[in-house]
Amino acid sequence: MNAAALPPLRNPIGAHVPVAGRGLVGTGLAYNERIGGEAVQVFVANPRGWATPAGNPAHDEAFRTACAEQGIPAYVHAPYLINFGSDSAATRERSTASLRHSLLRGHAIGALGVVVHTGSSIGADRRAAAMAQVRRDLRPLLDELDALGDSAPWLLLEPTAGQGASLCSRLDELAEYLDALDRHPRVGVCLDTCHAFAAGHDLAAPGGVAAALDALTDAAGPGRLRLIHANDSKDVAGARKDRHANIDDGHIGAAAFRDLLAHPATAGVPFILETPDRSAAPGFGHPADVALLKRLRAEAAESPAG
Repeated sequence: MNAAALPPLRNPIGAHVPVAGRGLVGTGLAYNERIGGEAVQVFVANPRGWATPAGNPAHDEAFRTACAEQGIPAYVHAPYLINFGSDSAATRERSTASLRHSLLRGHAIGALGVVVHTGSSIGADRRAAAMAQVRRDLRPLLDELDALGDSAPWLLLEPTAGQGASLCSRLDELAEYLDALDRHPRVGVCLDTCHAFAAGHDLAAPGGVAAALDALTDAAGPGRLRLIHANDSKDVAGARKDRHANIDDGHIGAAAFRDLLAHPATAGVPFILETPDRSAAPGFGHPADVALLKRLRAEAAESPAG
């Protein structure tokens, strides 16, 4: 049966996939099939550089068509260097060019969203100035997004783990960030479970998942949670360390992911793994993580949260 004829999954599960070598389809979607993925995330540029490479229209069309035919939601992760809170004008200028590139490339490949880290300032005393920079530099890109029409990807803000002078790590800080962007209707949130845990939201505690999702919804509003980066944590809650572990191989644990998959606020939200890929070790890596999340999804469906 064609994937389009199947009912949509409550939470498609997949991973950030490699694309080097044979490209978006030959490498990326082939890897996704190998791990049993139902959703994908890709880079369209070097994540640790400023280059903005042009895409191949034929490859973009093939990827977009394959994702549509297979019912695979696709996302782009923007480069890590982007930081609109920087005190460097050159960094902010490059950040604008880099994010614009990711948004346009995301549109070209049919991505539903482009994930960007929320950045940091240099010193707590620069927070107000940094947030003003976010508004001045990022808000015009949203006008450009509007010009792409209804097929434009969402811009998905990903709160960080709380290192340094983070502009947004605690989920309640999303309110100020979204206010700076006039709560634009195409700005959403990507919740990274390891980041939230590191920032002090104890997802492993009883009621911890519900408390975190309540905080997110209170700050951002309903309907803005559009993607979840499903990562366990090598460090304890509140450690402010962004070290991902495989699912149920860290301090968050499987029960928290089951709670996430059962909560009403996550209905329709894909889960993307950014866990260590140790596929060569039996029982570890992305295939095992995908299989475990699918099992937890089935368990959550049998006893959904209230």
